[in-house]
Amino acid sequence: MVDSDGFRPNVGIIVANGEGQVLWARRAGENAWQFPQGGIEPDETPLEALYRELEEEVGLGAADVDVLGATRRWLRYRLPQRMIRRRGPRCIGQKQIWFLLRLVASEERVRLDAGARPEFDRWRWVAYWQPVEEVIAFKRGVYRRALHELSGLLGAEWRSTGTAADTPSPGIPAAARQRVR
Repeated sequence: MVDSDGFRPNVGIIVANGEGQVLWARRAGENAWQFPQGGIEPDETPLEALYRELEEEVGLGAADVDVLGATRRWLRYRLPQRMIRRRGPRCIGQKQIWFLLRLVASEERVRLDAGARPEFDRWRWVAYWQPVEEVIAFKRGVYRRALHELSGLLGAEWRSTGTAADTPSPGIPAAARQRVR
């Protein structure tokens, strides 16, 4: 599915641990690291897509995470010219709702082989801002915007003590609850 402007609706998933580090995954068979992400199916909300993609890509279910929040609106990035398909619907990039999750289950629950075709072959915990420097160049702007907007949801208590128990969830913005058509 591609919108009228040429952007494919997508969710970006940032999973944080109790130390404020984030789950960073390597694309299968490549030396490219990124956050889990995936397309939104027709008539699916970004929140529904989040849980489907989370399970498909890293084997985690709703009971394994707390949703701390999501970006208030769609964040977009454009693909480099060499990556734009010449056939089918013209997709010039992706528009994404980004979610910040806290892992509440054991990290042993992370499974990269949960989907029919694993997207990742390795994962690790990294410092919160490290992905901005390591992700492929054309995604850096959207990563920076997502991490910046969501960073306040971690709370000062969590960053310093390793617990987010006293940090209330601000709720999920309307954009993350609306069906994509």
